[in-house]
Amino acid sequence: MYRIRFHGRGGQGVKTASRILGSAFFIEGYEVQDAPRYGAERRGAPIFAYVRANKHSINERGIIQQPDLVVVADDTLIPVPAAGVLSGITQQTVILINSYESETSWRQRLNIQSPLLILPETQATTDRANQPFIGATCAGAAASLLGVISLESLKQAIEQELSGHDAAIIAQNLENAGAAYKLMQPHKGCVTQAADITASSYVSPEWIEMPTEDASISAPVIHAGLTSVEVKTGLWRTLRPVIDYDRCKQCWWVCSNFCPDAAIKVSDKGLPEIDYDHCKGCMVCVAQCPPHAIEAFPEHDFQLKEAKT
Repeated sequence: MYRIRFHGRGGQGVKTASRILGSAFFIEGYEVQDAPRYGAERRGAPIFAYVRANKHSINERGIIQQPDLVVVADDTLIPVPAAGVLSGITQQTVILINSYESETSWRQRLNIQSPLLILPETQATTDRANQPFIGATCAGAAASLLGVISLESLKQAIEQELSGHDAAIIAQNLENAGAAYKLMQPHKGCVTQAADITASSYVSPEWIEMPTEDASISAPVIHAGLTSVEVKTGLWRTLRPVIDYDRCKQCWWVCSNFCPDAAIKVSDKGLPEIDYDHCKGCMVCVAQCPPHAIEAFPEHDFQLKEAKT
């Protein structure tokens, strides 16, 4: 059975990538599962989607724990623990990363033995959560690496899944997917099928006995309020809202009330201040600011500046 996992951010077409690859498998005569998994449907938040394909009935359910192929549409997710990009990989898992960085650079960073390939980004994107064709591109590259899906079946799957879109959009997705498919042809068939997991081969896990703690120790950690401040949700952000105080009219009750995460505080001088540790970059404040004093800038630019300082 083939087990493939796609990782990306909301808005990048990862769900579409899994559907395209699943449809292409089905056209080739496979039994298929494909499904996305994510929390709140918010643009820019980490999500993943998975595909299972087999010539026989598929009895597995749930997320893929040990993938044969991991496709990463956004390389900024790799260092985010909550994204789980490297979860369950083995030395046989092929990892394909859409990135400007080289294979050597990523191998040094990750220190893994798994086969590692790079799908080079072709152009700079100001908003990484807005890459309308990356889903089909990743699906095309994955289909090529699997070695069992023809280019014709891939194109047919794209036309089926995107049938409700304009002809120009479908044509661009076909072009991008075809280019990625051809680019990965030197590595055709490098993804191998893992054996089906049978009931007879199941081995129960070794349980670790954990001593219980007194409620006065454990309860505050698990149940007490105000603990969410420890979760740095600002790591999700791809765009950063920045306040231009020369244009700010101090109508702070607008931006602070509309912020869904209460990440905008008000100073003693009545000026709004953004808590970047917990601002997820939803840009609601940008849309609601009456004098348009809040603008959106690429988070990547600020990270580069902070790294230099």
